[in-house]
Amino acid sequence: MSARLPSLNGLRAFEAAARHLSFTQAASELNVTQTAISHQIRRLEEELGIRLFIRQNRALELTPEARDYLPGIRAAFNDLRLATDRLMRKEDGHVLTVSTLASLAAKWLLPRLSAFQEAHPGIDVRITTSTSLVDFERDNVDAAIRYGRGQWPGVRADWLMADELFPVCSPALVNGNKPLLCPQDLKDQVLLHTSNTNSDDWRLWLTAAGLPADISKQPGVTFDLMFMTVQAAIDGIGVAVGRTSYVQDDIAKGRLVVPFKIALPADAGFYLVSPEARADSPKLHAFRQWLAVSAQSKS
Repeated sequence: MSARLPSLNGLRAFEAAARHLSFTQAASELNVTQTAISHQIRRLEEELGIRLFIRQNRALELTPEARDYLPGIRAAFNDLRLATDRLMRKEDGHVLTVSTLASLAAKWLLPRLSAFQEAHPGIDVRITTSTSLVDFERDNVDAAIRYGRGQWPGVRADWLMADELFPVCSPALVNGNKPLLCPQDLKDQVLLHTSNTNSDDWRLWLTAAGLPADISKQPGVTFDLMFMTVQAAIDGIGVAVGRTSYVQDDIAKGRLVVPFKIALPADAGFYLVSPEARADSPKLHAFRQWLAVSAQSKS
Protein backbone atom coordinates (compact mmCIF):
# COMPACT_ATOMS: atom_id res chain seq x y z
CA MET A 1 0.00 0.00 0.00
CA SER A 2 1.41 3.43 -0.96
CA ALA A 3 2.17 6.06 1.65
CA ARG A 4 -0.40 8.82 2.08
CA LEU A 5 0.69 12.13 0.60
CA PRO A 6 1.17 15.00 3.06
CA SER A 7 -0.81 18.24 2.88
CA LEU A 8 -0.36 20.08 -0.41
CA ASN A 9 -0.57 23.45 1.40
CA GLY A 10 2.14 22.28 3.76
CA LEU A 11 4.36 21.24 0.86
CA ARG A 12 3.82 24.61 -0.86
CA ALA A 13 4.73 26.41 2.34
CA PHE A 14 7.82 24.23 2.78
CA GLU A 15 9.02 24.74 -0.81
CA ALA A 16 8.58 28.53 -0.67
CA ALA A 17 10.14 28.87 2.81
CA ALA A 18 13.06 26.63 1.84
CA ARG A 19 13.66 28.63 -1.34
CA HIS A 20 13.68 31.96 0.48
CA LEU A 21 14.96 30.64 3.84
CA SER A 22 12.35 32.98 5.27
CA PHE A 23 8.80 32.44 6.54
CA THR A 24 8.09 36.14 5.94
CA GLN A 25 9.04 36.04 2.24
CA ALA A 26 7.23 32.74 1.75
CA ALA A 27 4.08 34.26 3.26
CA SER A 28 4.35 37.25 0.94
CA GLU A 29 4.75 35.01 -2.13
CA LEU A 30 1.80 32.79 -1.20
CA ASN A 31 -0.32 35.74 -0.06
CA VAL A 32 -0.92 34.40 3.45
CA THR A 33 0.23 35.48 6.91
CA GLN A 34 3.54 34.48 8.41
CA THR A 35 1.61 32.72 11.19
CA ALA A 36 -0.18 30.59 8.57
CA ILE A 37 3.14 29.56 7.05
CA SER A 38 4.47 28.65 10.48
CA HIS A 39 1.39 26.54 11.27
CA GLN A 40 1.51 24.76 7.89
CA ILE A 41 5.18 23.91 8.33
CA ARG A 42 4.58 22.64 11.86
CA ARG A 43 1.70 20.41 10.70
CA LEU A 44 3.84 19.09 7.84
CA GLU A 45 6.64 18.25 10.25
CA GLU A 46 4.11 16.39 12.44
CA GLU A 47 2.74 14.47 9.44
CA LEU A 48 6.21 13.44 8.33
CA GLY A 49 7.60 12.93 11.81
CA ILE A 50 10.67 14.84 10.67
CA ARG A 51 12.02 18.25 11.60
CA LEU A 52 12.49 20.41 8.49
CA PHE A 53 13.82 23.74 9.73
CA ILE A 54 16.24 24.86 12.40
CA ARG A 55 14.81 28.14 13.69
CA GLN A 56 17.42 30.57 14.96
CA ASN A 57 17.10 34.18 16.17
CA ARG A 58 17.06 35.90 12.78
CA ALA A 59 17.85 33.03 10.44
CA LEU A 60 16.27 29.89 9.08
CA GLU A 61 18.26 26.79 8.18
CA LEU A 62 17.25 23.51 6.55
CA THR A 63 17.88 20.27 8.41
CA PRO A 64 19.86 17.59 6.52
CA GLU A 65 16.60 15.66 5.99
CA ALA A 66 14.93 18.76 4.50
CA ARG A 67 17.86 19.35 2.13
CA ASP A 68 17.40 15.80 0.81
CA TYR A 69 13.61 16.21 0.57
CA LEU A 70 13.58 19.61 -1.16
CA PRO A 71 14.79 18.68 -4.71
CA GLY A 72 11.99 16.14 -5.15
CA ILE A 73 9.34 18.57 -3.88
CA ARG A 74 10.66 21.36 -6.08
CA ALA A 75 10.66 19.07 -9.13
CA ALA A 76 7.09 17.99 -8.38
CA PHE A 77 5.83 21.57 -8.20
CA ASN A 78 7.72 22.42 -11.38
CA ASP A 79 6.04 19.47 -13.13
CA LEU A 80 2.66 20.77 -11.94
CA ARG A 81 3.41 24.23 -13.33
CA LEU A 82 4.56 22.82 -16.68
CA ALA A 83 1.54 20.53 -16.96
CA THR A 84 -0.78 23.44 -16.24
CA ASP A 85 1.06 25.63 -18.73
CA ARG A 86 0.72 22.95 -21.42
CA LEU A 87 -2.97 22.56 -20.63
CA MET A 88 -3.67 26.28 -20.87
CA ARG A 89 -1.63 26.64 -24.04
CA LYS A 90 -3.45 23.71 -25.62
CA GLU A 91 -6.73 25.49 -25.02
CA ASP A 92 -5.21 28.63 -26.55
CA GLY A 93 -3.38 26.79 -29.32
CA HIS A 94 -4.79 28.99 -32.06
CA VAL A 95 -3.53 32.22 -30.43
CA LEU A 96 -0.03 33.46 -31.35
CA THR A 97 1.24 36.35 -29.25
CA VAL A 98 4.19 38.26 -30.73
CA SER A 99 6.09 41.09 -29.04
CA THR A 100 7.96 43.70 -31.07
CA LEU A 101 9.01 47.33 -31.09
CA ALA A 102 6.17 49.77 -31.67
CA SER A 103 7.98 51.38 -34.59
CA LEU A 104 8.63 48.08 -36.36
CA ALA A 105 5.02 47.04 -35.79
CA ALA A 106 3.63 50.30 -37.19
CA LYS A 107 5.96 50.73 -40.16
CA TRP A 108 6.74 47.16 -41.21
CA LEU A 109 4.84 44.29 -39.57
CA LEU A 110 1.22 45.48 -39.47
CA PRO A 111 1.00 46.49 -43.16
CA ARG A 112 1.99 42.91 -44.07
CA LEU A 113 0.09 40.97 -41.43
CA SER A 114 -3.13 40.59 -43.45
CA ALA A 115 -1.23 38.30 -45.84
CA PHE A 116 -0.41 35.92 -42.98
CA GLN A 117 -3.99 35.98 -41.73
CA GLU A 118 -5.28 35.13 -45.21
CA ALA A 119 -2.83 32.20 -45.47
CA HIS A 120 -3.49 30.96 -41.92
CA PRO A 121 -7.05 31.92 -40.92
CA GLY A 122 -6.98 29.46 -38.01
CA ILE A 123 -4.24 31.38 -36.17
CA ASP A 124 -5.23 34.44 -34.15
CA VAL A 125 -2.19 36.77 -34.09
CA ARG A 126 -1.91 39.19 -31.20
CA ILE A 127 0.74 41.91 -31.35
CA THR A 128 2.12 43.47 -28.18
CA THR A 129 4.72 46.24 -28.22
CA SER A 130 7.53 46.84 -25.78
CA THR A 131 11.00 48.40 -25.74
CA SER A 132 12.22 45.99 -23.05
CA LEU A 133 13.30 42.38 -23.38
CA VAL A 134 10.57 39.80 -23.06
CA ASP A 135 10.23 37.25 -20.28
CA PHE A 136 8.39 34.57 -22.28
CA GLU A 137 6.91 32.80 -19.25
CA ARG A 138 5.93 35.86 -17.25
CA ASP A 139 4.58 37.87 -20.19
CA ASN A 140 2.78 34.90 -21.84
CA VAL A 141 4.42 35.68 -25.19
CA ASP A 142 5.14 33.04 -27.87
CA ALA A 143 7.80 34.95 -29.81
CA ALA A 144 9.46 38.34 -30.06
CA ILE A 145 11.06 40.28 -32.89
CA ARG A 146 14.27 41.68 -31.41
CA TYR A 147 16.96 43.94 -32.80
CA GLY A 148 20.54 42.95 -32.07
CA ARG A 149 23.24 40.44 -32.97
CA GLY A 150 21.28 37.27 -32.19
CA GLN A 151 23.26 36.37 -29.09
CA TRP A 152 20.62 35.82 -26.41
CA PRO A 153 21.11 32.86 -24.07
CA GLY A 154 18.41 30.27 -23.61
CA VAL A 155 16.34 31.12 -26.70
CA ARG A 156 16.23 30.29 -30.40
CA ALA A 157 17.02 33.29 -32.62
CA ASP A 158 16.17 33.12 -36.35
CA TRP A 159 17.64 35.77 -38.65
CA LEU A 160 15.10 37.94 -40.47
CA MET A 161 16.76 40.97 -42.03
CA ALA A 162 19.53 43.53 -41.74
CA ASP A 163 19.08 47.28 -41.64
CA GLU A 164 20.98 49.97 -43.54
CA LEU A 165 21.20 53.54 -42.26
CA PHE A 166 20.69 56.46 -44.65
CA PRO A 167 19.10 59.94 -44.60
CA VAL A 168 15.51 60.27 -45.81
CA CYS A 169 13.23 63.25 -46.25
CA SER A 170 10.11 64.51 -47.95
CA PRO A 171 10.40 64.97 -51.77
CA ALA A 172 9.40 68.61 -51.26
CA LEU A 173 12.40 69.19 -49.00
CA VAL A 174 14.95 68.09 -51.60
CA ASN A 175 14.09 70.97 -53.92
CA GLY A 176 12.92 73.46 -51.31
CA ASN A 177 14.40 76.80 -50.24
CA LYS A 178 17.47 74.97 -48.88
CA PRO A 179 17.97 72.19 -51.43
CA LEU A 180 19.72 68.93 -50.54
CA LEU A 181 22.25 68.47 -53.32
CA CYS A 182 25.11 66.95 -51.34
CA PRO A 183 25.67 65.69 -47.76
CA GLN A 184 27.28 69.00 -46.75
CA ASP A 185 23.87 70.66 -47.23
CA LEU A 186 22.69 68.89 -44.06
CA LYS A 187 24.27 71.76 -42.11
CA ASP A 188 21.37 73.94 -43.22
CA GLN A 189 18.65 71.41 -42.39
CA VAL A 190 16.66 70.44 -39.31
CA LEU A 191 17.87 67.00 -38.25
CA LEU A 192 15.33 64.59 -36.79
CA HIS A 193 16.50 62.22 -34.06
CA THR A 194 15.16 59.18 -32.23
CA SER A 195 16.15 58.70 -28.60
CA ASN A 196 17.15 55.47 -26.88
CA THR A 197 18.27 52.65 -29.18
CA ASN A 198 18.64 54.79 -32.32
CA SER A 199 20.21 57.84 -30.69
CA ASP A 200 23.61 57.31 -32.37
CA ASP A 201 22.38 56.83 -35.96
CA TRP A 202 23.19 60.33 -37.19
CA ARG A 203 26.72 60.30 -35.76
CA LEU A 204 27.40 56.89 -37.34
CA TRP A 205 26.17 57.96 -40.78
CA LEU A 206 27.95 61.33 -40.75
CA THR A 207 31.24 59.64 -39.85
CA ALA A 208 30.79 57.11 -42.67
CA ALA A 209 30.06 59.97 -45.09
CA GLY A 210 33.27 61.74 -44.07
CA LEU A 211 31.43 64.65 -42.45
CA PRO A 212 32.01 66.13 -38.98
CA ALA A 213 30.04 64.18 -36.38
CA ASP A 214 29.30 67.48 -34.64
CA ILE A 215 26.68 68.19 -37.32
CA SER A 216 24.47 65.75 -35.40
CA LYS A 217 24.53 68.16 -32.42
CA GLN A 218 23.05 71.12 -34.28
CA PRO A 219 19.52 72.14 -33.23
CA GLY A 220 16.90 69.61 -34.30
CA VAL A 221 13.87 67.68 -33.09
CA THR A 222 13.98 64.43 -31.08
CA PHE A 223 11.23 61.80 -30.79
CA ASP A 224 11.07 58.79 -28.52
CA LEU A 225 9.80 56.38 -31.21
CA MET A 226 11.22 55.77 -34.67
CA PHE A 227 7.87 55.82 -36.47
CA MET A 228 7.25 59.34 -35.12
CA THR A 229 10.62 60.43 -36.50
CA VAL A 230 9.77 58.92 -39.87
CA GLN A 231 6.37 60.61 -39.90
CA ALA A 232 8.03 63.96 -39.15
CA ALA A 233 10.28 63.42 -42.18
CA ILE A 234 7.24 62.60 -44.35
CA ASP A 235 5.60 65.83 -43.13
CA GLY A 236 8.64 67.85 -44.25
CA ILE A 237 9.77 68.90 -40.77
CA GLY A 238 13.35 67.83 -41.40
CA VAL A 239 15.74 65.05 -42.40
CA ALA A 240 15.83 61.73 -40.56
CA VAL A 241 18.20 58.78 -40.62
CA GLY A 242 16.08 55.94 -41.90
CA ARG A 243 16.51 52.22 -41.34
CA THR A 244 15.52 49.95 -44.22
CA SER A 245 12.79 48.12 -42.32
CA TYR A 246 11.13 51.36 -41.21
CA VAL A 247 11.20 53.39 -44.43
CA GLN A 248 11.19 51.02 -47.41
CA ASP A 249 7.40 51.17 -47.80
CA ASP A 250 7.32 54.98 -47.62
CA ILE A 251 10.12 55.19 -50.20
CA ALA A 252 8.31 52.77 -52.52
CA LYS A 253 5.13 54.88 -52.29
CA GLY A 254 6.96 58.18 -52.85
CA ARG A 255 6.33 59.63 -49.40
CA LEU A 256 10.08 59.68 -48.71
CA VAL A 257 13.16 59.99 -50.88
CA VAL A 258 16.81 59.12 -50.32
CA PRO A 259 18.77 62.28 -51.20
CA PHE A 260 22.26 60.70 -51.11
CA LYS A 261 23.64 57.35 -52.19
CA ILE A 262 25.71 56.76 -49.05
CA ALA A 263 24.23 53.95 -46.91
CA LEU A 264 25.82 52.58 -43.78
CA PRO A 265 25.33 48.85 -43.19
CA ALA A 266 24.16 48.20 -39.65
CA ASP A 267 26.18 45.63 -37.69
CA ALA A 268 23.00 44.07 -36.31
CA GLY A 269 19.58 43.08 -37.55
CA PHE A 270 16.15 41.74 -36.65
CA TYR A 271 15.63 38.22 -35.32
CA LEU A 272 12.57 36.18 -34.45
CA VAL A 273 13.25 34.96 -30.92
CA SER A 274 11.34 32.18 -29.17
CA PRO A 275 11.79 29.74 -26.28
CA GLU A 276 13.61 26.59 -27.42
CA ALA A 277 10.91 24.34 -25.97
CA ARG A 278 8.12 25.92 -28.08
CA ALA A 279 10.06 27.09 -31.12
CA ASP A 280 8.70 24.35 -33.39
CA SER A 281 5.03 24.54 -32.44
CA PRO A 282 2.84 24.50 -35.60
CA LYS A 283 1.59 28.08 -35.20
CA LEU A 284 5.09 29.47 -34.57
CA HIS A 285 6.60 27.42 -37.39
CA ALA A 286 4.04 28.85 -39.81
CA PHE A 287 4.65 32.40 -38.62
CA ARG A 288 8.44 31.99 -38.85
CA GLN A 289 8.27 30.74 -42.44
CA TRP A 290 5.95 33.55 -43.51
CA LEU A 291 8.05 36.17 -41.70
CA ALA A 292 11.28 35.00 -43.34
CA VAL A 293 9.72 35.32 -46.83
CA SER A 294 8.23 38.73 -46.00
CA ALA A 295 11.58 39.99 -44.70
CA GLN A 296 13.22 39.17 -48.02
CA SER A 297 10.52 40.90 -50.04
CA LYS A 298 11.09 44.56 -50.92
CA SER A 299 7.38 45.33 -51.36
